[in-house]
Amino acid sequence: MQKKRTQQLQSFCSWLGIEMQDLSLLDMALTHTSYAHEAKAVPKPQHNERIEFLGDSVLSVIVSTYMYNNFPELNEGQLTKLRAHLVCEASLFEYARKIRLGDFLLLGKGEELSGGRERPSLLADAFESVLGAYYLDQGFAKAQSFLLGMMQSEIDYICTHGICSDYKTRLQEYLQQDGDVDITYRLVASSGPEHNKVFSSEVAMQGKVIGSGDGRTKKEAEQHAARNALERMDVPLCKNFIV
Repeated sequence: MQKKRTQQLQSFCSWLGIEMQDLSLLDMALTHTSYAHEAKAVPKPQHNERIEFLGDSVLSVIVSTYMYNNFPELNEGQLTKLRAHLVCEASLFEYARKIRLGDFLLLGKGEELSGGRERPSLLADAFESVLGAYYLDQGFAKAQSFLLGMMQSEIDYICTHGICSDYKTRLQEYLQQDGDVDITYRLVASSGPEHNKVFSSEVAMQGKVIGSGDGRTKKEAEQHAARNALERMDVPLCKNFIV
């Protein structure tokens, strides 16, 4: 591994607050298939598809175990639906963005030019790959601590209050409880190819931006912007338990 890449990965570990003995595992976790296929080196570098498979299983076990141990009142059907929401692509994409995972990915030229560093599916998969690499290097307990450090508050909230998907309505209800206020949504950017664009939107109240979010459609981006606004104001996302 080149010295520059080693330094990048050490910087990423420092940013995450973790230690890894074998940085080659993390390098593989952050290597997209497009980069591996375009590489001229012999043998070609390993990409992250296999370690993503492992990370997906580790993620599911950690989240499932935490939910099972801490929410005995939830039945199997509720646990299944809530877990699916917690580990879906959209959720993992947001976690990947929070840890700046896209900055450390190795992508092929075409993937880079088409906006791969911000593609939800690519970042969600890479998040699972990084978890898989950390699990292999440091074991289950460390992987569990790392993941729950990011996800525990959301797991607790969703398992207590349920899933709410219509954040725009919830935001409108909250902001207009004492009278009408002007709430507007604005598309601020879009990236990626036509078949896989990522849209970025902002929501404003009386002209002041109060939230922002991304999505694969304009409507999804607006919902994420509304959720971001609610989170900034510490407003409960759901009024009732919904599964």
